[in-house]
Amino acid sequence: MRAEARHQLKQDRFSKATFEAAEKTVHWSQEHQSKLIAGAIALVAIAAIGFGGWYYMNVQNDKASLALSDAVRTMQAQLRPAGTPAQPGLLSFDSETGRATAARKQFQEIADQYPSTHSGKMARYFVGVAAAQMGDNAAAEENLKKTAETSDSQLASLGKFALAAVYREEKKDPQAIELYKQLMDKPTELVSKVAAQMEIASVYELEQKPDEAKKIYQEIAKENPSSEASSLAQRKLAELR
Repeated sequence: MRAEARHQLKQDRFSKATFEAAEKTVHWSQEHQSKLIAGAIALVAIAAIGFGGWYYMNVQNDKASLALSDAVRTMQAQLRPAGTPAQPGLLSFDSETGRATAARKQFQEIADQYPSTHSGKMARYFVGVAAAQMGDNAAAEENLKKTAETSDSQLASLGKFALAAVYREEKKDPQAIELYKQLMDKPTELVSKVAAQMEIASVYELEQKPDEAKKIYQEIAKENPSSEASSLAQRKLAELR
């Protein structure tokens, strides 16, 4: 596969989880946006509330939440054509790498400064996502593993979904499949069973295992009748015949 095509596949795969979750919370309507980067925004809002009874922790949570919101805006900043000057008052970057680098720095600072807060843990997840976008898979693995092991099931599911994408990029399909199976067994609001099923089926397709892929698509169609997921699974089944 050509390098640019592989890069696009990686971006698409990373994109899949977070934006969908974000749309549920902040009602973003940009069609076909990547799902992974801002799915955590759902949890950013929760972090801003400050559930702790201690004033210090509330202040820390508020500071971390505000900083995280700023970093997310950086990661979602507009990309402008190379050589085009930035518009005053509008945050933009001339490359995806430049944008990811700036956002990663912000997320890292939040994760380091507020490690015990919800937003700090969320920032750790975003560090992993940004690292993956920059092709730094070692850092992506390190940070996403920590996210996947957190006690917050919603955040952990995002971490596992993103980590599986890193494993796929590294040709570690068995590790990716194991994570998808975990997500299928214990889905969350942010990473549904269907999302994990579709990913594992796509792995089987790329591995030239059509029979395994068919089983997954048949399960999706059976478990989700009269749904968009079922229609997509049926189309995939037709393609595999």
